[in-house]
Amino acid sequence: MIEVREEALRVTSDAASLQASASAGRNLTYGLLDSLGRAIVTGRYNDSQFPTEAELAKQHGVSRSVTREAVKMLTAKGLLTARPRKGTTVQPSSSWNLFDADVLRWLLERKFSLELLRQFTELRIAMEPAAAALAARAADESGLASIRAGYERMEAAEAGDDDPLESDIAFHIAILHACANPFYQQFRDVVETALRTSIRFTNRFKGRTASLPQHLEVLNAIEKRDSEGAKAGMTALIADVMTLIADAEGKA
Repeated sequence: MIEVREEALRVTSDAASLQASASAGRNLTYGLLDSLGRAIVTGRYNDSQFPTEAELAKQHGVSRSVTREAVKMLTAKGLLTARPRKGTTVQPSSSWNLFDADVLRWLLERKFSLELLRQFTELRIAMEPAAAALAARAADESGLASIRAGYERMEAAEAGDDDPLESDIAFHIAILHACANPFYQQFRDVVETALRTSIRFTNRFKGRTASLPQHLEVLNAIEKRDSEGAKAGMTALIADVMTLIADAEGKA
């Protein structure tokens, strides 16, 4: 019995060690992915050859397998391409997957750009009003509750009891989920990532904060199953952001 117990403990310990090793490998891979992705987006390799896997492994102190996996992930995101006898090269920005949350985050972190913010807001104004209209027609009770919870978090943030950025994002993401359209729901990560820059910009512009009445108008329309009202409310809300961006571009 003692031997069986010891063997069980050994197997459990081995499994835990393997799991810890796998987790450490993933952390190294994602750390290298983030470092290389940011370097590519900021133009570090514009005038130089992208390093080989052996060079990257040596530079970053990681294994070749970690390097290989990170390079594969960057290739899948459109930042790199590998060709026989030509090695790995950086792709032009036109090939980058802008709907990848990591790529968008690196772009936004590279340098604050009103042009990029405007382009993203143009996407929002084409997408989010339609998602709000769909949510008004298709949201179930759970979806409606999530949207209201997002709004209530915004109210709490107004009183200093929640984070203004996170609560605003929660409201918009809840609408994407509630619209019950998987294609809109797939935008969750990219919208959340880019909203962090967009909302920071609008919230700091002359001390402006998110308009609770505008968000409440959207919420009420969705709860009343008023798809046109929800669409119009969301359009007006994002149009205000476009106005702020246009004003800032005019002063730049």
